[in-house]
Amino acid sequence: MAKYMLIMRATDESIANFMSVGFAEILDQMGKFNDELIQAGVLLAAEGLDDPNTGVVVDFTGETPVVTDGPYGETKELFNGYYILDVASIQEAVEWAKRAPLTAGSKTEIRRVPSIDEFPQDNVWIQKERVWREQTGQL
Repeated sequence: MAKYMLIMRATDESIANFMSVGFAEILDQMGKFNDELIQAGVLLAAEGLDDPNTGVVVDFTGETPVVTDGPYGETKELFNGYYILDVASIQEAVEWAKRAPLTAGSKTEIRRVPSIDEFPQDNVWIQKERVWREQTGQL
């Protein structure tokens, strides 16, 4: 099994479609999908994000970081939620992503989350992270 992150991305079209659906209906659809993930034993984490207008951006393109009110760039760049699934393959992650009740125009990026075991185990920072993960029940 491997961890895969499903990164939900909004577009202008998906935001317009989202606004045309009742919030109770969205909660119902997402709740049913989340329950399927839980029942299948593949859901490790999932969170939606607040309105991008309430966030800030820390930009490191200059010599010193610059903080500005969000959102950054175009809507198509917005990351608005994620799932972390423990599945056998990227193909299985894709199949779950295709079942998500997202509005038309939405996009989902899927990326594997490397395990701590894939990093050099003799590195002091990896060793410290391993201890932290063990102490917090993540290993």
